[in-house]
Amino acid sequence: MTVLILAGTGDARQLAQFCADHNIAACASLAGATRQPKQLAVPTYHGGFGGSDGFRTFLQRHAIRAVLDSTHPFARKITQRSYDITREIGLPYMRFERPAWQPGAGDHWISLPDETEAAGHIAPGAVVFLATGRQSLPKFANLAHAQLICRQIDPPERAFPWPNGEYLIGRPPFSLADEEALFRRLKVDVLVVKNAGGAASRMKLDAARILGIKVLMIARPACRVAPYLSERSLAEAWLAQWTS
Repeated sequence: MTVLILAGTGDARQLAQFCADHNIAACASLAGATRQPKQLAVPTYHGGFGGSDGFRTFLQRHAIRAVLDSTHPFARKITQRSYDITREIGLPYMRFERPAWQPGAGDHWISLPDETEAAGHIAPGAVVFLATGRQSLPKFANLAHAQLICRQIDPPERAFPWPNGEYLIGRPPFSLADEEALFRRLKVDVLVVKNAGGAASRMKLDAARILGIKVLMIARPACRVAPYLSERSLAEAWLAQWTS
C-alpha cells in the first residue's frame, strides 16, 4: 500500500523527501509540463493519468492508500478531479498548498483575476516580462502594443506566436541578484506573474520592488476542495500516519 503525491511544485519534492526519510511507502506523479524535471526521492510516474478513468485505474493498480495533492495552485482541474475521485472510492485525500504572496512596503502590485485583463494596465511600447508559463501565453494575444518576453524552462518547439515577442529560456531557482540583473538588462517595465507563493520563486518580485517595476499579479482561482493544509509541517504530520 502506497501514498501517492501529486507533484509539480518544490513543496511536493520536499514532501517526497520526507517520505523517503521516514519510511513512508510513497510514489509521485508529474503531469509532464517540464521535459526534464528534477528527480524526486520516491518512484515517480510521468505524463499524467489519461483522464478520470486513467486515474481510477492507477489508484487501483498501484494499491494507493492515500493521496496528497501538492500540485500547482493554478492546476485546479487536477485538484478537483483528484478530490472527486478519491471521495467517490473512499480514499483519504489531502490538499497541500503554500500561502499566496502578499504585497509589502514598496511593492507596486495590481491584482487581476485573469491574464487577459493585463492589457489595460500596460502602456504602448512597454517591455513586459511574462512569468506565467507557456500554457497561458494565448491569453496575451491582446498585447500587440507591447514588447513581450516569455520565460520558460524548456526550449520552445515553435517560434513565438507574435512578432512583438520572444522566449527566454531559464531553469529556476533564480537568485535575487540574477533577477535584478536580468530585469535591468532587458529594461523591463512590467512583470506579469501568477500568485504561486513560495520563497524561492519570489525573487522576481523582490527584484521588481527594488527596480520600481509594476507587477500585474494574477490571482489564484478559488480552491473549492476540502480538506486543505497550508503549512508543510502539517502536511508532513498527515503523511506520518502512513509510516510503515
